Amino acid sequence: MTVHHPARTGGQVLVDQLRVHDVDTVYGVPGESYLAVLDALYDAPVRMVVCRHEGGAGYMAEASGKLTGRPGVCFTTRGPGATNALVALHTAHQDATPLVLFVGLVPRDHTHRHAFQELDLRGTFGTNAKLVETIEDAARIPEYVARAFAVARSGRPGPVVLGLPEDMLTDVVEVADASPLPVPQGGVSAEELAVLEGLLAEAERPVVLLGGSRWTDRARADVRAWAEAWSLPVAVDFRCQDLMDNEAEVYVGNLGYGRAKPLAELVREADLLVSVGAAPGDVSTDGYRMLPTVGGDGTGPRLVQVLPEAQPPGVVHRAELSLVAAPEAFGTAIRPLRPAAPVPWAERTKQARAAHLTARTPEPDGDPLDLGAVFAHLDSRLPEDTIVTFGAGNHAIWAQRFLTYRDGMRQLGPRNGSMGYGIPAAVSAAIAHPDRRVVSVAGDGCFLMNGSELATAMAEGAAPLILVLDNAQYGTIRVHQEREYPGRVSGTALGNPDFAVYAQAFGAHGETVTTTEEFAPALDRALECGRAAIIQLKVTEGRLSPGVTVASLRERGRAKG
Repeated sequence: MTVHHPARTGGQVLVDQLRVHDVDTVYGVPGESYLAVLDALYDAPVRMVVCRHEGGAGYMAEASGKLTGRPGVCFTTRGPGATNALVALHTAHQDATPLVLFVGLVPRDHTHRHAFQELDLRGTFGTNAKLVETIEDAARIPEYVARAFAVARSGRPGPVVLGLPEDMLTDVVEVADASPLPVPQGGVSAEELAVLEGLLAEAERPVVLLGGSRWTDRARADVRAWAEAWSLPVAVDFRCQDLMDNEAEVYVGNLGYGRAKPLAELVREADLLVSVGAAPGDVSTDGYRMLPTVGGDGTGPRLVQVLPEAQPPGVVHRAELSLVAAPEAFGTAIRPLRPAAPVPWAERTKQARAAHLTARTPEPDGDPLDLGAVFAHLDSRLPEDTIVTFGAGNHAIWAQRFLTYRDGMRQLGPRNGSMGYGIPAAVSAAIAHPDRRVVSVAGDGCFLMNGSELATAMAEGAAPLILVLDNAQYGTIRVHQEREYPGRVSGTALGNPDFAVYAQAFGAHGETVTTTEEFAPALDRALECGRAAIIQLKVTEGRLSPGVTVASLRERGRAKG
């Protein structure tokens, strides 16, 4: 029996596939190359968030992928529009975030003629995407979309790019929708569990490191229960502080930039490291120097790697045991495990926990605007389902060190060090969760890379709170500059606007804080205003990060020279 399907344009078929894959929001900047998709979205139960820059749109989609574990979706037009979004693809690629980028292309009969805004899709995106394909036949749209969503989510997640020739989208075809493809979770066998138990039984100084993506609430709960049953000290990778409730007695801190020295020593002295979700990278291992590398002298902890795919390319550390399992599958397998006898490292875990609590307690710095005190007060005011975002730079150290990421909170930050991420991520989170508090911590340089997306927040009724740490410089680079070339300031100074007035120009709430005492009432007003808000924090001159000033770095740099 022949089944007839309704005739639809390629644009309509594509939008219908989005609904099949439970997509309710897409981000993008419009272009004439995909007008048929825009037209299909007109009647669809899919929210199109119109952004002010494709980089911002891509970051919003990437943040959506981080929050949900499902592919965030971004639409751009060809040429300049698509290449503007490349920065978000690099973020998704390095951060293992599921993302699908749809790119409108020139008509099929214009290809390879250097047509207006034509680009080589695979050549442009191939090294920063898991899959790059162009849909030449509208009847195959369901097939391509189903594959794209599955590839983006499977194994180590990442971005997928689908090209949409303009004329293909207006073709009328009769084709069935394609159901989502299953994504394997992997698993842990009884034999592998026995090996893991044996390694734990032989250990005296174990450490657990959590990172990567594909984490769920269940995975977090199961891994925490296992770690608590074994009194295992748990550290998290760079910008993964939401993987373990920071108030858990086994949580000992994050191994990102700005890590506490006692935690680094704990890892260096470990005799067993269980890395769950991602292989130890250069940030967590201090440039691959904290763990034994393949071909090295072999000194250092034995390594257990639990990854959602087989050994990744560029193998750096030799694992004693490699498990292919997503965090949820691993958590399900190990939660029932209990030690046969009291573990010998319980006191060591308590000491590591105490060291962490000491390191995250802000000390007065004597500045008129004491940022440690500011973030301690902010921490006391945040609900337990707050979403915190930030971009790249020293400003993020205050948010990473002095905020407590409790069970239910989420942290959205680019692990690839991409500036300009925090504001679009906050807008995306506030759109998706209007009932939750969303706080973005931005540096002045980072903010102005995508600060125009404040217009998107206002248009969409999103109400993130944005703290702009204004020290009138690219602070992270200034740190390196003062270490290597003390006193020779070049290329790092910034001329900034009045960020409070900037906010007000968009219709947002805006005010400036210059002293510690001014912050609490300003925060109250911002939290109660009911719309997007910016608090400009005028950082005391010379302050670069907690405990670090221009003067202190310059002194050290000159002493070294």
